Amino acid sequence: MDTKKIISRAPGLVFWALFLLCSVHLPAATPGSSVKLSKEVLMDKIRGGWGGQAIGCTYGGPTEFKYSGIIGDEVKIGWNENSVKWYFDHSPGLYDDIYMDLTFVEVFQKEGLDAPIESFAKAYANAPYPLWHANKQGRYNILNGIMPPESGYWENNPHADDIDFQIEADYAGLMAPGMVNAAVHYSDGIGHIMNYGDGWYGGVYVAAMYALAFVSDDMDYVVTEALKTIPKQSKYYKAMASIIKWHKQYPADWKTTWALFNNEYGEDIGCPDGVFNAFNIDAVVNSGYILIGLLYGDKDFAKTIDISTRCGQDSDCNPASAGGILGTMLGYSNIPEVWRQPLDIVADRPFVYTDISFNKASEYSFDQALKVIELNGGRVGDEYVTIKTQSPQTVRYEKSFEGHYPKKLVRFWKTFSQFQKFEFEGNGIVVAASYKKDKGYKDHGLVGVIETYLDGKLAATCKNPTKGNGASSEIFYKYNLPEGKHTLTFKFVNKEPGIDVYVHRFLIYTGKEEAGK
Repeated sequence: MDTKKIISRAPGLVFWALFLLCSVHLPAATPGSSVKLSKEVLMDKIRGGWGGQAIGCTYGGPTEFKYSGIIGDEVKIGWNENSVKWYFDHSPGLYDDIYMDLTFVEVFQKEGLDAPIESFAKAYANAPYPLWHANKQGRYNILNGIMPPESGYWENNPHADDIDFQIEADYAGLMAPGMVNAAVHYSDGIGHIMNYGDGWYGGVYVAAMYALAFVSDDMDYVVTEALKTIPKQSKYYKAMASIIKWHKQYPADWKTTWALFNNEYGEDIGCPDGVFNAFNIDAVVNSGYILIGLLYGDKDFAKTIDISTRCGQDSDCNPASAGGILGTMLGYSNIPEVWRQPLDIVADRPFVYTDISFNKASEYSFDQALKVIELNGGRVGDEYVTIKTQSPQTVRYEKSFEGHYPKKLVRFWKTFSQFQKFEFEGNGIVVAASYKKDKGYKDHGLVGVIETYLDGKLAATCKNPTKGNGASSEIFYKYNLPEGKHTLTFKFVNKEPGIDVYVHRFLIYTGKEEAGK
């Protein structure tokens, strides 16, 4: 069946059929059972996933990282028929969680479901868009010969527990409707390009919820069943299970659950930007905000994305994930028109840094979903698909920063020329720095070679370009050191007149659990 015809017909000639099929109650699918969907409904749900993500991202865009706490009702978040178009025209970089997704979707489309991880890693590392946090360090690692999964491993990536893969895992759930383990499978290699441990689990959980949203409209079932993919001993599992428990205790009060959650799980120990700081891009915290929106939103689209937004922190990506999961459950045709109409205006315009539009992304995911259905024991007919659902399997246990507790953050603000050495006591350290360019310095794209000496021995060499997207935010990081006193010295090997390295901060770790408290 022609997917373009499916798109053009919904919600047109088949609107009422879609409405009836998508709005009837879908009982929680018994794992291992078969679920039959028309191709029109399957496409409508895929469009709901991509569309809900784009709408949620747009809605939360004006608030992104402007609030570390709850965004109160007195803060009015605008929405009108030109909201999506305005961002497409004026600030298209807002949609980083979508164009990152599409990098991986495009590789699957070009190379097939068994595309090697190297293809995804190279496409991501060489893409023209800027990156931050775990993504940025993952890119640096790949460009410097550290390939996945080592590129996302916490000893090679101080941002391993950050939100990055969580905001990019939508593709995996959308290509594996009803097949939770398949969704997890397509999350493994790619998720370890940039993340590990709780950072990876964020993407696994999101992908699993997407997959289950195709075959059940019971949100409690979806979030609980998807959580079975996460190891129970992980902080991530305990945090999400706590929200599910508190939702049952306080079903009408999301702010109480928010407060309990942040009190118990709101401290970041990994991200150098978030430790000892109100800023928090940790996957556990932001996954919690997705989950609060899904549970307290009562399957009302506006309420769901509004609550996820008002939880704060990464308040465009969180409603994007919540909106995408609920949009998959509802189907695009059942998202209220006031939300759909602004996206429909740009439905054929490519997202920035890609040649893939909302409509084309839906076509690609639909095509991939049909292949995954067949590959996993289902059937694809002319008008219908039969999906063989799966019993969630728990992924392996991973933990970042084991035995490392933040001890002290030293804000430095000095160039290499202004200090001789830095002494610290602990079992780990992360050094954040950037270039300081004098007025008149002609930047020709120097790849600065920065050597770090630990206790008098060369410990690492950082190769940071002054132009482009290939630099690391941290010029040095080292964990699992013998607990005790250590000394760092630095050398800018190919220093030129007019440029120096500006050290921002030293984050020091210790193996003593009560550190920093």
